[in-house]
Amino acid sequence: MSDPSGPVAAAGRAIVVHPYVRGASPADEVGGAALRLPEARLAEAVGLTAAIELDVVEAIEAPVDRIRPATWLGTGKVAELRGVVAEYAVDVVVMNCALSPVQQRNLERELKTKVIDRTGLILEIFGARAATREGRLQVELAHLSYQKSRLVRSWTHLERQRGGVGFLGGPGETQIEADRRILSEKITRLKRELETVTRTRELHRRNRRKVPHPIVALVGYTNAGKSSLFNRMTRAKVLAADLLFATLDPTMRGIELPSGRQIILSDTVGFVSDLPTHLVAAFRATLEEVLEADVIVHVRDVAHPETEAQKADVLAVLDDLGVDEAEQDARMIEVLNKVDLLPDDERAALFNRAARLHTVLPVSALTGEGVDGLLATLDEKLGAARRFVELSVPLSDGAALAFLYQHGEVVERRDGDDGLAHLTVGLDPADLGRFEKRFGSAA
Repeated sequence: MSDPSGPVAAAGRAIVVHPYVRGASPADEVGGAALRLPEARLAEAVGLTAAIELDVVEAIEAPVDRIRPATWLGTGKVAELRGVVAEYAVDVVVMNCALSPVQQRNLERELKTKVIDRTGLILEIFGARAATREGRLQVELAHLSYQKSRLVRSWTHLERQRGGVGFLGGPGETQIEADRRILSEKITRLKRELETVTRTRELHRRNRRKVPHPIVALVGYTNAGKSSLFNRMTRAKVLAADLLFATLDPTMRGIELPSGRQIILSDTVGFVSDLPTHLVAAFRATLEEVLEADVIVHVRDVAHPETEAQKADVLAVLDDLGVDEAEQDARMIEVLNKVDLLPDDERAALFNRAARLHTVLPVSALTGEGVDGLLATLDEKLGAARRFVELSVPLSDGAALAFLYQHGEVVERRDGDDGLAHLTVGLDPADLGRFEKRFGSAA
């Protein structure tokens, strides 16, 4: 039998199964899952599977009246799947649900092939996408935590015991106990390494506060177009592909808004429905950029049929991270991306509604339509905190005067006989801090 927690071979043949309970109450679902139809959830699972280069030869809905403790599915559906596996010589069966270790083991026995659940599939994708040291450490930690829970296998080597040492040694340590101990030691080591990386990230964050520039974080459902929008706004070349979880590690770039205000734009990992709790915890350090952001830009794929459900999932994850509804209202801008994919009449209606209500911003990261409006809105939102202060600057200090004109709004200036320029200037708190650090207090 294959190792249920081992890596999935790339370019293998797979079938994707979306099992669900008929007539399940929406209260049983998480985030926006209750808003989705089974066929939409199956299509998403197929997309996730394709993201690790598995060849999906069959996609199957599997409704059940109740969940079976042994295999999740009923005996008839298991027999049907066994036939499909044999017909297509399937390497992997992807179950779009959370399987218990016993259910996974029993399905592998019945189907005679490797079986992974939704958590295992997402871990595979994250493992393939992680590029930075922090990302790789987080993936490994999440994978080991998942693997530890899978150590209920009935292979013969796991039932053997290692002899005790001396008469106090007792009956000895079983192989499964040894495996658990080894995994625990690895998890402890990884947590220590991640703490070091997290401290380094906090130092970088502290240095940015000293600069400081406002931080704008792009968040959204996976494949909503965040990286494409990031590239459009920054002229960067971050990987932007039609793949779920194309971006895993956070990317940050400095950009200038129309007013001349400098900001740091952060592209973050995409969210997904039913994201495993321990996976969110493992990636918390990456998502801390969202918690630190002055403005959160929620990028939605408005052309996706499940856009409302995806929105609910993103807001639920943000709430789990500590960005509650009140903070979302205060700090968030909602961007409706991919308007280029809408029919002309729907796109026109959307732009008219946005102009009337001012609650959402339609854009196309592909064509650039609406991006100038987004930059202006960011300027306006960040400028709402602008303070007007009176400063006196030596007329000979060209650098200080240039800074104020570049980063602030000079509403009044009087050049005195005392060799000072007396100015009333509107400045963001961040820019005022930068000015005072660089030129000293000039009040």
